[in-house]
Amino acid sequence: MTLPAFSLIMIGVLLNAVAQLALKASVKDTGVIELSTGNALPVAGQLMAEPWLWVGLFCYGISVIVWILALSRVDVTIAYPMLSVGYVVNAFAAYALLGEALTPGRLVGIGIIILGVTVLARS
Repeated sequence: MTLPAFSLIMIGVLLNAVAQLALKASVKDTGVIELSTGNALPVAGQLMAEPWLWVGLFCYGISVIVWILALSRVDVTIAYPMLSVGYVVNAFAAYALLGEALTPGRLVGIGIIILGVTVLARS
């Protein structure tokens, strides 16, 4: 895999990770969202007023463009599994920014993901 192709994949992964964190931030004040016909519009209105929702959606949109550029250079059997790096990024970011737990099991899983991505990137 070339450096430009790898860079596109990682940019796409990072944009996707930022999108996930922004979407999580957009629902921090809503609590659990229970959709029903009676509250669908109020919930939608509340979410649409959240700037983090728009940041997340924007990052997703840009990540799709970057991902298409990456897929034009790399086999999907290599590129798609590399999305798992997003889990690694999000796990540490959620720990640092949101106070989410990084349990021993999660850390072992992160290590396995890193090992797998390393093997894929070198194949």
